[in-house]
Amino acid sequence: MDHELVEKFDGLLEKYTELLLGDASDELMEKVKMWALYSHIAKSMPPLVKHWNATYPDAKNELKTLINEIKALNEKHRESANKQ
Repeated sequence: MDHELVEKFDGLLEKYTELLLGDASDELMEKVKMWALYSHIAKSMPPLVKHWNATYPDAKNELKTLINEIKALNEKHRESANKQ
């Protein structure tokens, strides 16, 4: 894959993470990447996600925790932005 494209896409992901959560650490960027990709797959191929969830229930629970964490961080970020 083109290295320049990867760098530009990483910049897009970094900015998206920052706007979504108020911070763009490497860890948060990986979490947002997983959340976004899982959400897209769940919408475009629900049977695949249903099968994956049934096959890996522990991973499903970890992903639910990650999704809830992103949701909470986003709400916190929006609240702090509204106070300013």
